[in-house]
Amino acid sequence: MLLTLTTLVAAPAAHAAGARYVALGDSYSSGVGAGSYTSESGGCKRSTNAYPYLWKNANAPASFSFLACSGARTGDVLANQLGTLNSTTTLVSITIGGNDAGFASTMQTCVLNSESACLTAVNDAKAYATNVLPAKLDQVYSQIRSKAPSAKVVVIGYPRLYKVGGDCIFGIGDTKRTAINSAADLLDDVISKRAANAGFTYRDVRGLFTTHEICGSGTTWLNSTVLPVDESYHPKASGQSGGYLPAFSGGV
Repeated sequence: MLLTLTTLVAAPAAHAAGARYVALGDSYSSGVGAGSYTSESGGCKRSTNAYPYLWKNANAPASFSFLACSGARTGDVLANQLGTLNSTTTLVSITIGGNDAGFASTMQTCVLNSESACLTAVNDAKAYATNVLPAKLDQVYSQIRSKAPSAKVVVIGYPRLYKVGGDCIFGIGDTKRTAINSAADLLDDVISKRAANAGFTYRDVRGLFTTHEICGSGTTWLNSTVLPVDESYHPKASGQSGGYLPAFSGGV
């Protein structure tokens, strides 16, 4: 794994040289769950273990603007995260859409309530992702392209959270796990299509997280239910370095 990771990080060196990099998005990009949060980021919980920071350390770009923020939705990106984009920006990364579709509330429902309540919440999230989210993603992607017309834009998806049939002493059953994973698959499908339509590069992390899901057979790269609760169901530092960093680096 070390060889693979090193190769992936080193591969885009030509693009990285002199890069002017802006990292946008939600908690999966800010690094919630990975610890080591920067003091200036406050509630946005930007981590030095997050993939944008790891990529910055490995590639020494000419400039680095880390604006991803915990809880961000598409509207928050539009309102608060586009200020440093300009005609000299050469590289942009973003994860966005999970909070719009109600990721946190859906997980809360599935963990705390009945199977039927979970399935209803998941179906509501899927309906939102199918019918409402595409236009919101289009608006974000359009504004990124408008403000940074020459940038390489890398859109990264979300992992499946659970190993179905996996071994967990505690936790939710396979019916709920399957439903939650199916929502992640649908969300990734919507995001990948909108990214492609915008001419952006989409990077899928699901394969990288295989065997590293909650209840998986390998080392888990994702937090289950933890305190503080906002770090639940987010990548650990190992998920950022082993999953998100190679995915992003391979798309640069």
